[in-house]
Amino acid sequence: MRSDRYGPDLTPPWKKQRPAPEVEAETDLVVEEVTTGFCGAVIRCEKTAQGPAVTLEDRFGKHRVFPMEPRGFLLEGRVVTLVRPSVPAGPRRPARTASGSVAVPGARARVARAGRIYVEGRHDAELVERVWGDDLRLEGVVVEYLEGVDDLPAVVREFGPAADARLGVLVDHLVPGSKESRIAAEVMGDPHSGEHVLVVGHPYIDIWEAVKPSAAGIPAWPSVPRGQDWKKGVCRALGWPENTGTAWRRILSSVHSYRDLEPALLGRVEELIDHVTAP
Repeated sequence: MRSDRYGPDLTPPWKKQRPAPEVEAETDLVVEEVTTGFCGAVIRCEKTAQGPAVTLEDRFGKHRVFPMEPRGFLLEGRVVTLVRPSVPAGPRRPARTASGSVAVPGARARVARAGRIYVEGRHDAELVERVWGDDLRLEGVVVEYLEGVDDLPAVVREFGPAADARLGVLVDHLVPGSKESRIAAEVMGDPHSGEHVLVVGHPYIDIWEAVKPSAAGIPAWPSVPRGQDWKKGVCRALGWPENTGTAWRRILSSVHSYRDLEPALLGRVEELIDHVTAP
C-alpha cells in the first residue's frame, strides 16, 4: 500500500521548493534574471498585457524587459520574487552626464571663461553641446564655430591666446598631408600663441562620421567619390532626401551619450576641455 503520510502531494518536505522572499523592485536595485543571466539596475516597473514587468539597465546602458515571475531573479545570490513597489518611484535621476562625467544635480553654470573652444561648423558645435553641454556649463567654457579653418591663423592671432585665455580648436579631417594639418602646424608653431593654444582633430571628413553607424541606424558611412559634395553624396548613397539640414537633425537625434560617438572624437574633445580649463 502507498503511504499517505505526505497527503495528496507525495513530494517529501525536504524536496519541496520553498517560496522565494518578495522584494520590491525599487529604482536602482541591482538584480540578475535567472534564465538569461542578464544583470542590471531596475529602471522602472509597469503593467503589461502579460502581467507586471520590470526594465533593467546593465552597466553598458543596455535595457531589457522581463516579466516579474516568482523566483525569477537573484539578489546578492539569493533567489527572490520581484514585486511592484508599494510607493511608485519617482523619475530616475541620471548618475552621469551624457559625456560620462559624474552629474552634479542643481549645480549652477559657471561664469564664462575668457578661454574658448573653436570648432569648424555649426554641426560640430551642436554635437559637442549634445554630449558635453553639462560639463561645459559647469566649467564655464563657451564653444564657437568658425565656418571652416582656412583663416584659422588670423583668427587665432586676433583672439590672442594667453595664460588666462586659453584657446582650443577642433579640426575636421586632421590627417597627415591634408590642408588642415598644414594649417594646424602653422598655428601651433606661432611663437606668439605658445602653449596657450591647442589644435587637435579627428580623421573624419565631416563630424557626421564621428557618430557611430549603429547609433545612426545605418550599416556604415558610405564612401563618396572625390569632387562631390560629401554630405549630399552621403544622403544619395543612403537614399535620404538631399537636404543636409534634415539629415543632420536625424543624425543628431540619434546621439544620446558618448557611447554613440567614435573614440577618435571623444578623446580630442576631452583634451580640449582639459586644456582650456587648466589652471
